[in-house]
Order: sequence, then structure tokens, then C-alpha cells
Amino acid sequence: MIDFESYLRRIGLAGTDSPSWQAIHRAHATSIPFENLDPHRGIAVSLEQPDLERKLVSEGRGGYCFEHNLLLASALEHIGLKVEPMLARVRVGRTTSAPRPAGHLVLRVTGADGKPWHADVGFGLGTLLDPIPFGADPDNVNEQSGWSFRVIGDGPELVLQTLGADGWSDVYGFVPEPVPQVDIEVSNWWTSTNPGSAFVFGLIASVHRPDGQREAICDWSGSLTEIATTPAGTVSAELARSAIPEKLAEFGLPGFALDEDGRVRAGS
Repeated sequence: MIDFESYLRRIGLAGTDSPSWQAIHRAHATSIPFENLDPHRGIAVSLEQPDLERKLVSEGRGGYCFEHNLLLASALEHIGLKVEPMLARVRVGRTTSAPRPAGHLVLRVTGADGKPWHADVGFGLGTLLDPIPFGADPDNVNEQSGWSFRVIGDGPELVLQTLGADGWSDVYGFVPEPVPQVDIEVSNWWTSTNPGSAFVFGLIASVHRPDGQREAICDWSGSLTEIATTPAGTVSAELARSAIPEKLAEFGLPGFALDEDGRVRAGS
């Protein structure tokens, strides 16, 4: 990481004396919004370290999984931890058995005690707030701010699951093998530029609050929907597109406006 102190200020840990990496994970997850405003506007996402720090730290923007987790990885490497990136396939909302693209990024972090941990601050509709032990153990339920997560095995994959009103459901699955940067770049390029990618044709922005509340806007189902989720349940309602700039500002993303076709652009 180029400017670790600015990153700590961005996530609210400025002045903290040697914060633990677990504290950095939670602070990142609850401070930096998830958003796809660049792909939505036709701007390819750069994963170069200076660009990550400029966008998510200096400019106060958010990003999606590749940006979030690579930024976190650079911070954890800065404090001396071993971090291994792995590509995952999202399972939320899957209606067929056909695999989706490997369009999500997760991290295996080796702590100072030598134990591996599963870290992820970049899943837009419900990311981990705290890291959890790495590996399949369906009996190990990890509770964090009211949410429950566990990891099970499914053939060669590890599958992150979350507990809801209807029981456990899959979030994403991944083969627990580190991937080189070039594979991450290919997945990121597809996700941020392919017309068939939801991050290109659609809009999503979300925030995770320290108390466990999640707030999001998303139009992937067609109409724009405002979603508020707590461990007790979800409340959603259609939202007029004209409300997007105001809602983005509430998420800490001011300075955006709408084109005549209802797509987001930078404000004047």
C-alpha cells in the first residue's frame, strides 16, 4: 500500500495504535461503499494500486469486489500478513445448475499465529463484516452483528452460506487455490466491460452499517429497488430513478447526476 495512513483515515481508524487486521477488515467493510458506477458509466475498472487508492481512498468513492478486496489485501500485506486471492462464482439467485463466471474475489489471510482466515469485504448484498476461519466446517457458525455465516464443502469447492428465514442459503463457491494476478485482471475486465455483465447494464450501490444493517439500491431485476436488510428481515420498495443521486449521496457518494436516459453520470 502506498499511503497506509490515508487508508486508515478513510476507514475511521486514524490515530489507532496498531489496529488488528480483524479491526481493519470490519472498519473497511463498514466504511467504504460497494458500487459499480464506473462500469455502469462505461468506464473500465483499473486494478492498479495507485488507481485503487486514488478512487477508494483519496476520492472517497467505493468499488466492487475486485477493488475492495485487492485494496484490503494491500493493507494487510503492508502490516506483514500473507494474503492469497481466490476467484469465486456467485450462487445467490442462481436458478440453474450452470456455473456463472468466476466474477467474485475472496482472500485467504494467514494470521500472525499461522492460522488461515477467510476474508471478504466486497460482496455487495451481504459481505462478511469480520473474517472467519478458512475451510469447510458446517458446525462452525460465525455470528457477526446478528448475521450468521458458515462454510461447507461441495466437491472441490468451499461454499460460503448465510442463514436466513428459510434456512441456510449459498452465497458463493470457490476452489481454495490462489490465482495469479493475470486471472484476476481477466475476470475484472469481463465484469467491468462485457455488455452481458450486470455490472455494465445495471446499477448497484450498497452500504454495510456497523450494527449489521444493510442498505442498497439495485436495478438488476428491471425496476430500481431500494432494499433495507437486517437479520430480522428485508424491506424493499420501488424507487424512482430520479432519486438515485440523493440516495447515492446518502451512501457517501455525492456528486452524481442522471442523463436523460436515466443512467448515472458525474455531476457538473
